[in-house]
Amino acid sequence: MPLLLCAKRLTSTRYSRLLQIEQIDDFEKEEVFADKLLAVLRREHENFEKLLVLPCSDYYTALLVRNYDKFEGLIANRFVTNEMLDTFDTKDHFYALCDKYDLEYPKTAVCTPDKRESIINELPFDFPIVVKPENSNATSYLSCHFEGQKKVFFFSNKEDYLAMIANMNKCDYDGNLIIQEFIPGGDDAMRVMNAYCSLDGKVRAMCLGQPVLEYYDPKSIGNYAAIISRSDRELYKKIGSFLEEIGYVGFANFDIKFDSRTGRYLLFEINPRLGRSSFFCRAAKVNMMRYLIDDVVFGKTDECFYNEKTALWRNVPMGVVRKYVKNEEIKKEIKKIKSTTTLFYKKDMNLRRLLVLLRPYLAQYKNFHRYFFDKSKNSF
Repeated sequence: MPLLLCAKRLTSTRYSRLLQIEQIDDFEKEEVFADKLLAVLRREHENFEKLLVLPCSDYYTALLVRNYDKFEGLIANRFVTNEMLDTFDTKDHFYALCDKYDLEYPKTAVCTPDKRESIINELPFDFPIVVKPENSNATSYLSCHFEGQKKVFFFSNKEDYLAMIANMNKCDYDGNLIIQEFIPGGDDAMRVMNAYCSLDGKVRAMCLGQPVLEYYDPKSIGNYAAIISRSDRELYKKIGSFLEEIGYVGFANFDIKFDSRTGRYLLFEINPRLGRSSFFCRAAKVNMMRYLIDDVVFGKTDECFYNEKTALWRNVPMGVVRKYVKNEEIKKEIKKIKSTTTLFYKKDMNLRRLLVLLRPYLAQYKNFHRYFFDKSKNSF
């Protein structure tokens, strides 16, 4: 049974029989993390020959990478080096890496805190724009609070942007902002790519997904609510070549958008872990964990597997999907596809767990009614 280490218990794992959960106070703090994890590794190593550690956020990945040498060789799997992580841990660093390896990304301006107001008059592109913290998952952004705070902002005019900045300037967030040209298209113009690279730096599995619906409430906006697994051999080859050229190891998760004006894919970011919506791979019968286990535990590697199947994963009720997916062709396709969800697993269900999960699940009807806007119309 997997052991889940956490600083706080989340609703999604409550009353689950699939996991052993161990809560460690202040586990997310640098001065606590390494010593506490090492103690767990030493304890568990008495019963298991090989231990695999999987981070579930960018922040925990960074903690693992920075402290990897402290774990006495007790972690069997490997991660990217700290030096490599520095090349893509923030969006501006990642775009510099894209320039080096000829990967395309949206027109972008990096805004330092002192230029938040003035930069809007210097942008090399027009409204609408997208504004994000340089790392929306960083504790420096998650721990600050201001009116109207979101993970991602969409603005169709200067006045709304400056109103947000006025609120942001009242809090202590001092990170850079990434300001980008909005690429036309709704949620279905997005793409997400998951990959696993083995210990020898070779890509062993790739699965492409087409998000058809994103979340819209302020805390979750930009996260995927429903994804159809897809295939694109040319994109597989391009991303795979990049990963192997830089010597990537472990799981990688890319956010991408298809630009219908040019027919090209534009990259937004790479996350050094599987994404929260990565069960879309499992919906297509692609078990990403299998490739990790085969590689690290059994020393077995095969030629790279590229997903070719079409399947639907969703994390919201089907009624929400039917109402808020606006692409008519995709709506017709969805009617023909059996859908898969992450949390409602029959063999791990009991009354308490069902009741705990249903409340936030059904609340999505209210959330989408309140917050949804159609990005395909370029008006926010």
